Amino acid sequence: MLMILSAGIAPGFALLCYFYLRDQFEPEPILAVIKAFIYGAVITFPIMFMQYVLTTEHLLTGNVQNAFIQSSLLEEFFKWFILFFITFQNEEFTEPFDGIVYGVSVSLGFATVENILYLFANGVGLAFGRAFMPVSSHALFGVIMGYYLGKARFSSKHRLSLIILSFIIPYMLHGLYDYIMLTQHRWIYYMIPFMLGLWWLALKKVKQAHLLSAQHFKQQSVHQNQTYF
Repeated sequence: MLMILSAGIAPGFALLCYFYLRDQFEPEPILAVIKAFIYGAVITFPIMFMQYVLTTEHLLTGNVQNAFIQSSLLEEFFKWFILFFITFQNEEFTEPFDGIVYGVSVSLGFATVENILYLFANGVGLAFGRAFMPVSSHALFGVIMGYYLGKARFSSKHRLSLIILSFIIPYMLHGLYDYIMLTQHRWIYYMIPFMLGLWWLALKKVKQAHLLSAQHFKQQSVHQNQTYF
């Protein structure tokens, strides 16, 4: 049991630390990050219950429906809901990059609980593969979601469009991920370039978020100096 718990928690913890430490300006309070992680962990259970009902009642039968509704829509919507209606309003949310930190935290809370439950059901031997695909993909979807929400919070233009993109882009990427897994016999040949592309996109958003945060603090500094004089 201890081995399964360790294998289930380790990849999420490692990825959370990695993205948390990428915050170059004002790192978020650990307690706020933990709360976001816990929110993500808690939503795992209603999501899994709804997925169980959809499966047992055979309400969704096609691969497209299973990928884009049963999996992607439910999971990304609940994560987005937590980020937008709880974390987005947090007073600790002080710079654009914070969106990525909170997006990753909520996503990895969900992914970690899901991973632990999966390993209990199927064995610790699958831990390595799940660390590199399901767990990391959730983290990367969280990066993209958090990037657009962080940009929206500190932007006076196109805010609604950015909020919509914060859900639509992770939702579509997640759906495509699951569709590949469901439909391709040799899915690994498709998944490797997909994951490489996902990492590239997420790290690009990390870089862009750093630039937005730098501009944000520069503007704050200029405003404070103008007020002082």
